[in-house]
This record gives sequence, C-alpha cells and structure tokens, in this order.
Amino acid sequence: MQGPLFSDGGFEYIPIPDEFRGKGIDKRTYGNQKGRRGRLLDHFPARMRDKMKDQPIHFDPEFKTFTYGDPGLLKSRLRHLKADDLLVFYAGLRPDAPGAEAALYIIGYFLVAKAGRASDFSKSELRRHFGRNFHVMHDTVLRAQMKDLVLVKGGPGSRLLGKAFRISSVGKDRAGRPIKILSREMRRVFGDFGGRVAIQRCPPRWISEAYVPRSARFVKRLR
Repeated sequence: MQGPLFSDGGFEYIPIPDEFRGKGIDKRTYGNQKGRRGRLLDHFPARMRDKMKDQPIHFDPEFKTFTYGDPGLLKSRLRHLKADDLLVFYAGLRPDAPGAEAALYIIGYFLVAKAGRASDFSKSELRRHFGRNFHVMHDTVLRAQMKDLVLVKGGPGSRLLGKAFRISSVGKDRAGRPIKILSREMRRVFGDFGGRVAIQRCPPRWISEAYVPRSARFVKRLR
C-alpha cells in the first residue's frame, strides 16, 4: 500500500499490516485508527476496504514516543547506533494527482537516544523507553523475539515530518526491470552508499563518513 501524498506536500503514514503468527495480535486496525486526514482505511482503494477494515496494524516505527524495533537479521546492525546518530525513515507515497507516479520520500527521523538488543535492557528499561513499540507492548511478541529483537529509541529532536521529501528516481535492476533508486540530486547529499543506490525494499543504508555532516544538516532542516 502506497501512502497518499497530498498536493500541499503533506502525507499519511500508513504502517504495514500486523501478521504476527499469521493473523496479527494488535487491537489497532486500519478501520479504527485515524491518521492526520481521516481514518487510515479511507486512504485504501475502495476495492480493498472491506478486506482491510479489521486488519491489525504493525505500528513500527511509531512517532509518538519515537521507537523502532526489528528482529530481522538485515536490521541487526542498528543495535550499534550511538546517541545523537540519525536514523532516517522513508516510505513509498503516491501523489493524489491523476496519473502521478509513486516514489520514495523521507517521512521522518530519530535523533537517537539509545539502541541495542532487547536483551541488553532490563524489563523496567524496556517498558520505560520502548513501551509504545509494537514488539515490546505485546508480551507474546517480546518473548518470541527477545533474543534477536533490535530496538532504537529517538530522543528530543526526533520528528515525523509535516511534508514528505522525495529522494528516489526510477532506474533498472540487473534484469532491466524498473526499480526505485536514490536520485542523482540526493546522491550529492547522502553519497551513493558504496554504489548500492537501489533503495526499494532494501536493508538499511549507511552513510559514509565524508557525507555525514552535510546529510545531517540536510535532514535536520526538513519539516
């Protein structure tokens, strides 16, 4: 599901479905949760609304207390983030103009306060710092994922943007199929990630030291 991008640059953050153990566990659904501009369900195509109305949501990252969690191997390096590092989030958004193409946009960022595996924190620390995170708020999920779960907490200065900022253009994969890549303009800000400019459904990209100062300044100016 591509979230909507409105003509004024605003957007709706549509989290992924909660599919824990095949059916989901969260009481929040696309039908009972409101976003910035109405119910989340209302942004789905009409043909999908009956199917998705009662679908539980995996709210992660969450931008109320600024937490993110993931038990997957691809995100495991995030446990090495240090205080004051930036963790930047982007999402697929589709402009609401007829015929407009979907693209990838920065939607928010954390100014990191702490990070680590769930097992690095005491029970009280988990509840105090990460209690609103999907993986921590559900005891069943936390018990199942404790060994591999990586958690990141954003501190003061973290934000969900008011207006999304586009970072992608269209390139081709090795088979010649279209794929979203970091645009040339944005490579002047973030670098080229060691040549790995494909950013469609990818592992985290780490910014080389030479580009850290300019990329940090750029991201912190986004509102």
